Amino acid sequence: MSFPWAVGSATGVGSYPGDDPAEALRIVLGELPELPHLPELPDRGPGADLTGRTAGLLVDLPVHLQPSGWRFADRPGRDLRRARDHLARDLDVLEELAGGHDGPFKIQVCGPWTLAATIELRHGDRALRDPGAVRDLAASLAEGVAGHVAEVRRRLPDARILLQLDEPALPAVLAGRVPTASGFSRLPAVEPPVAEQHLRQVIETASAGDAAFPVVHCCARDVPYGLLRGAGAKAISVDLALVPERHDDAVGETIDAGVGLWLGAVPGTDTALPALKDTAEPVRNLWRRLGFPPARLAEQVVVTPACGLAGASPRYVRAAVKRCRDTARMLFEAAE
Repeated sequence: MSFPWAVGSATGVGSYPGDDPAEALRIVLGELPELPHLPELPDRGPGADLTGRTAGLLVDLPVHLQPSGWRFADRPGRDLRRARDHLARDLDVLEELAGGHDGPFKIQVCGPWTLAATIELRHGDRALRDPGAVRDLAASLAEGVAGHVAEVRRRLPDARILLQLDEPALPAVLAGRVPTASGFSRLPAVEPPVAEQHLRQVIETASAGDAAFPVVHCCARDVPYGLLRGAGAKAISVDLALVPERHDDAVGETIDAGVGLWLGAVPGTDTALPALKDTAEPVRNLWRRLGFPPARLAEQVVVTPACGLAGASPRYVRAAVKRCRDTARMLFEAAE
């Protein structure tokens, strides 16, 4: 197995509190030097949120903001310009502070199914309701994300780019649990082969020619491990607290297939952190349960927060990412 991260690595999921991209990136570079990432700052408002930020990458599918959320529009407007301005500012800061980075570096975008579950059609229903709209959305997203990856590579010419697709809504999409725009009913479930096909389209287009190493993050219950592997994910990121023993076979098959496993072992909101060994123990317990050699743990597992840190205090953010790094180091040293 060969992974783009060093043995015993940790990273963040994506979002941070505050509205200063330079300050957030300095924290990331300082606390997560082995596998830093581009922080997202939803506190800046519309266009900096998960959906709006990624919608700004769509090609020929403009969006605008309505009281109910993001909606497809006839032409680009100020909401879309704001989203693109936020990202352009982040990339300028990235180049300024990390332009010489020569290791792995992660960026995050919203995946096609979570995007389809949150963006509305022009008449108000969620895009997920219309298979044709989902097809167009996936194709547009694939092209836009490929362009984004190329732009990040231009600004970090010596880095190895990891592309994380955030799909927190995917289990609900597959189970038919996504509410309609009115909230009074649920949209029909999407068949797994269809879900895999559109996700694969984005992954293959954005990572073509080894442009990026694809990771899929799903901080929800019932993560579809097999579907994500089939779509081309080379690492899967989950909330460790939401990995029940009944998923052991699916997780074990993922590890056995040589796919990286990113485990959210540190809470994403303010709490009193336990002793370091108590943070590491659930990771060890999962590995022991699955019966894999201890030496593989630090190679294949990356330690992360359970989810984004946008809802945490700045003080806790530093403590949480440091705990991720210390936990990863402890797991590595214990395996030597």
